[in-house]
Amino acid sequence: MLFAFLSQVFTGSAQIRVEKNINYAGNTYQANTLNIYHKKDSIQNRDVIIFVHGGSWSSGKKETYWWLGRNLAKNNVVSVIINYPLAPSVTYKEMAAATAQAVKWVKDSIAAYGGNADRIFIMGHSAGAHLAELINSDPQFFQNAGIANPLKGVILNDPFGLDMEEYLTKAAKDHYYTDFLRTFSNESKNWQAGSPLFYVKNIKNPHLIFYGTKTYEAIQIQSERICKILQEQQTPVKLIKIDGKKHVPMISQMIWGNNNLYKSILDFLKETR
Repeated sequence: MLFAFLSQVFTGSAQIRVEKNINYAGNTYQANTLNIYHKKDSIQNRDVIIFVHGGSWSSGKKETYWWLGRNLAKNNVVSVIINYPLAPSVTYKEMAAATAQAVKWVKDSIAAYGGNADRIFIMGHSAGAHLAELINSDPQFFQNAGIANPLKGVILNDPFGLDMEEYLTKAAKDHYYTDFLRTFSNESKNWQAGSPLFYVKNIKNPHLIFYGTKTYEAIQIQSERICKILQEQQTPVKLIKIDGKKHVPMISQMIWGNNNLYKSILDFLKETR
């Protein structure tokens, strides 16, 4: 199995160019860098997916997801994997602002790497899905970045934190709870302000949502809720439940380039016009 994976990686790697550690915020911070994966050819105007990693808003880095970048690029998608500043150094507001800055950089610059600036999608897993949806739904972040929302569509993979007010009000006061307070503070007004579900009325772009049937209950409940609200307001949305998958395997399964989530994502891109 490992041999098959390595063989797949090395075969595909010959076709892919990687641009590393590009700073999207005009500074020297590693937290404000991104990597780009794209085909080694002259074809232009490919769809673009920006990926925002998870890690409870306090861990994670773009390098971990090199396989996602390569797998998407092999499927003719220009993929951008971003870093963003983490707790406890910053709160969700600064993380979301950085994510919006990264999207702006991509909008301005991705044509040089074969990407179509009018076909930018954003994808996130866990806390990364929260940030992706927050900048998509709360207009302040793109307004502060100086651009209109350029996102053609949104892909949420096992999204955590769509309603942090609900979670922090009802959840057990364990070490996760304490960790999340570093990101959202002790003030309940920030829990609602940082929750994408409170801005759903602003969402107009199509959505693809995945969650695992063995993931956290909060993820299942809130994924179903945002899907229902989007349906009610006639925003295009598709929800796919992945049988037997827990939270981390919902993203780690995508190490394999033939994973079914890629087909669903590529179909979503084709259907979104």
